[in-house]
Amino acid sequence: QRTTKTSKIFRNFRLKTMSVSLGFVPFGVWTRTRKQIATATITTKTFIPSNRKTTPVSLPIRHYQVKMTLDTKPSAPKHVTAMDDVSHKGEFQRKQAQFRNWISSSVKDDSNIPAQYPAEKGRYHVFVSWACPWATRVAITRKLKGLEDVISLSAVHYHMDDMGWRFAENEEEVQRGEGELDPLNNMKRIREVYFLAAPNYEGRFTVPVLWDKKTNSIVNNESSEIIKMLNTEFNEFAKVPELDLYPEPLRKEIDLVAEGFYNSVNNGVYRCGFARTQDAYETAYHELFAELDHLEQRLSTSRFLVSNEQITLADIRLFVTLIRFDLVYYSHFKTNKKMIKDYPNLQAYTLDLYNRPEFKSSTNFDHIKHHYYLSQPSINPFKIVPAGPDFVTENIDQRALLASQERQKKFA
Repeated sequence: QRTTKTSKIFRNFRLKTMSVSLGFVPFGVWTRTRKQIATATITTKTFIPSNRKTTPVSLPIRHYQVKMTLDTKPSAPKHVTAMDDVSHKGEFQRKQAQFRNWISSSVKDDSNIPAQYPAEKGRYHVFVSWACPWATRVAITRKLKGLEDVISLSAVHYHMDDMGWRFAENEEEVQRGEGELDPLNNMKRIREVYFLAAPNYEGRFTVPVLWDKKTNSIVNNESSEIIKMLNTEFNEFAKVPELDLYPEPLRKEIDLVAEGFYNSVNNGVYRCGFARTQDAYETAYHELFAELDHLEQRLSTSRFLVSNEQITLADIRLFVTLIRFDLVYYSHFKTNKKMIKDYPNLQAYTLDLYNRPEFKSSTNFDHIKHHYYLSQPSINPFKIVPAGPDFVTENIDQRALLASQERQKKFA
């Protein structure tokens, strides 16, 4: 931006804190005209010389106007990601999801009022990313319950750029398996989906998104709640209604176990990777491996986290982190004390779950690797994607089958 006309008082002085960005003029109110001319009304009295040789001057508090030409149109607001959620101590602190509505299998609630979001076949859609562990939880649960014909699903492109998650831009990207087009509203980005539902939304543009096609609204964007809804509220339409991933007698323990590893493991790898001070990183690092040691011991006496006989939501919530650990977290997030392959029980447990088609088909190693290494330039500025490690995917189907057979036999 260039100053074209100034009053005499502005000719040799500049605002002490004026930024070159249009949106950051202190105490000012900007207006636009069709001729791309902006007017700033400033109320401040501290100025410093433009040549830095004159003593700063204090002026009477009044209004001054400066006309400035705009070199370009104002840019869109800066996209803020989870990486920006860092405390003054450099600790990553994940923000809470903001859409927390609930789908109900009942047409009416306890007050005999029609449910806002009743369970209906074909009404709802889920936006996911195959790279995102939180979104993959939902994809796995949907498949385990046999809800593919009940709730539609589409996946964004694995690359998150400076404006967040985007859909595939053309059929070539779709054919290469990099992502999908928006099948509902022909949006280009997930942020546009959020703004369609809530024009004044100011939160994070995350996946998964549980979308109501009937009202064009977001029902929920918190994965831990969405998987509970899929488990219970659509049994009328599910192919596997008898499968209960959150059985009443085990709910207390499922919640206790899952919350026990959430902040240290699920979120812990991000706390390591997104930390901006050594102390914050090391705190998260030690908590992560202390909990992995604890889980290793727990899985030495049980095939699954809560029950020998069945998978629960706790297993789904842990799996999505473990399957990504050796491939990306170990190097990219500096969680490099041990790999999961160095934990006999955790490794066998992960492969045991991966052997199940619902888990395997929801795990896209190519999306996982390319997303993390291409989408976080503050960690990987040259966006070089590692060629390895080969051991993660090498003969994984055979290894998973063997691990599943061995754990089934061990805990029979």
